[in-house]
Amino acid sequence: MARRTMFGMFAGAVLAVAGAMPAAADTLAGALSNAYINSGLLDQNRAVLRAADEDVAQAIASLRPVLSWSGEVTRQYGSSRNQGLAGDWNWTASTSNDVTASLIASWTIYQGGSRVKQFYAAREAVLATRASLVSVEQQVLYDAVSAFMEVSRAMEIVQLRQNNVRVIGEEVRAARDRFEVGEVTRTDVAAAEAALAEARSNLAAAQGQLEINREIYKAAIGNFPDGIVTPAGLPGLPDSVSAAKTRALQVHPDIIQLRHAVAANDIGVEIAEAQMKPTVQLRGTYGVSETFDSRAASRGGSVGINLSGPIYQGGALASQVRQAMADRDAARAQLYTASKRVEQSVGSSYAQLRIAQASLRSYREQVRAARVAFDGIREEATLGARTTLDVLDAEQDLLDARAALISAQVDQTIAAYAVLASVGQLTAEALNLAVPRYDPAEYYNLVKTAPSTSEQGADLDRVLRALGKN
Repeated sequence: MARRTMFGMFAGAVLAVAGAMPAAADTLAGALSNAYINSGLLDQNRAVLRAADEDVAQAIASLRPVLSWSGEVTRQYGSSRNQGLAGDWNWTASTSNDVTASLIASWTIYQGGSRVKQFYAAREAVLATRASLVSVEQQVLYDAVSAFMEVSRAMEIVQLRQNNVRVIGEEVRAARDRFEVGEVTRTDVAAAEAALAEARSNLAAAQGQLEINREIYKAAIGNFPDGIVTPAGLPGLPDSVSAAKTRALQVHPDIIQLRHAVAANDIGVEIAEAQMKPTVQLRGTYGVSETFDSRAASRGGSVGINLSGPIYQGGALASQVRQAMADRDAARAQLYTASKRVEQSVGSSYAQLRIAQASLRSYREQVRAARVAFDGIREEATLGARTTLDVLDAEQDLLDARAALISAQVDQTIAAYAVLASVGQLTAEALNLAVPRYDPAEYYNLVKTAPSTSEQGADLDRVLRALGKN
């Protein structure tokens, strides 16, 4: 009868744990939103993207005239020796104070087309950097999913271990009472006490792992969890592995990044070849010079066209062309390799998901069978056909099966989001997260024309303030 009561307490406690839900618990969607908003890694790579945007502005600026000025104030002094009429030598001191100011304008009209090509290369680099930012976003969100689910796993394991300690504690007390009346031996009591010590040790380990996972959660998401609401289902996934692979080759940020890198390297070859062509520059100067001591002054300027070009540089220019071609070929090979790697990642992710789903089905059946076995052994023990050790072993088997089931559920969710990441769909936009969306084109559109001081300055300040950087 005492064993029936203890089993009822065990089952009731497990059901209570399964049905418990903290009032202010965190959801996975909320955790992902917080990770996206609080990520310093995303802020860092957004700044990298803004720096790449400025490369486009600088490439545009190189196509425009350059206006500069220079000024100089000079005091000259010295002395000279002259022979006088009487034949003696005299030293005469002299000083002068001069000021010169010049205005210089220059405009490179032609440079083999390299400056225009540098603009196109900079634009490809911006697009590659945008794709790199999406890769970082995927990593941030995947780390958040993993941290969330690992805390969920740890919390449920702790609750399971706590229930186990309570139930085995009751088992120890019951064994001691039955030993007092001679129903069991001292061995049964010792076995129950050993099981209780092991349960307490496992509980301490589970609590320690929970603290570790809470710290990982805070690092990934930005705050400690108040509680966890386990996701009710899995995210939407492509219907088949082949469809997922096709989709990944189209939209995966690593593939997009490398495509733009290949385009930039193609342009790099053209830039290297343009260095062999002549340069034409229009140059004009206007200056004013005045000597204060003599009141002498002059003003004037010049306008001219400068032509220059390489004749022989020891083979350096040809080497640069070959080097650019080698970089282009390496980028193309890297894109090919990345395509194969992405396809492999999709296939492996789906395989891991199928493994997790199969394990989940198996562990559910194991929990069912372990519960039936525990119930039967407990009944047999009341009739004297089983020992206390048999009951404890059966109870441990049930506990292990439930712990494995919890882990399988967590592994299935993590594997599903790994599939999304392998396809390139683990983003705030694809998940429809309730977060302020970062528009990578907004800053680019403001600086691509290389503004210096204009009404666009206020727009730039507004964007930077929105990013929290100004």
